[in-house]
Amino acid sequence: MKNIKEKLIELLKLGYCTPQIARIAKKIKEPSTTIHYNIKKLEKEGVIKTYKAVFDYKKIGIEFCSYVLINLAPEEYSNPERIARELIKFPQIECIDIVTGDYELILKIRTKNIEEYYEFVKNILSRKGIVKIKSLNSLKQIKSEFIEV
Repeated sequence: MKNIKEKLIELLKLGYCTPQIARIAKKIKEPSTTIHYNIKKLEKEGVIKTYKAVFDYKKIGIEFCSYVLINLAPEEYSNPERIARELIKFPQIECIDIVTGDYELILKIRTKNIEEYYEFVKNILSRKGIVKIKSLNSLKQIKSEFIEV
């Protein structure tokens, strides 16, 4: 059988997943058609944005995770969305939030290893508009927004 593991993982990371309607129906004791209708309604209303697979990142070779705090240059401070929109193009960045406090942005970055992370910082985060970064490297994840690990 053809091994399409890498292609499949990339698509699942982008949200090419579907809800388990039969499993949900059994859990809440409602017909599958009712579940399907309500899920489609939630999708149409924008309540559900996407479905995502939850990975064991070690097993797919993306072991290094870092949270990066970013200070913007004074001329960018009034429009942090501009820099954030430039950064979302990079697949290594899982999440970008505009925050309050000592920093303007926080990023969650996943790479294969620390060497790949270093290249990412050197080539991507060393750009005009970003004046300071602070990395917080994850040693071990205990719970994601989806499950306990």
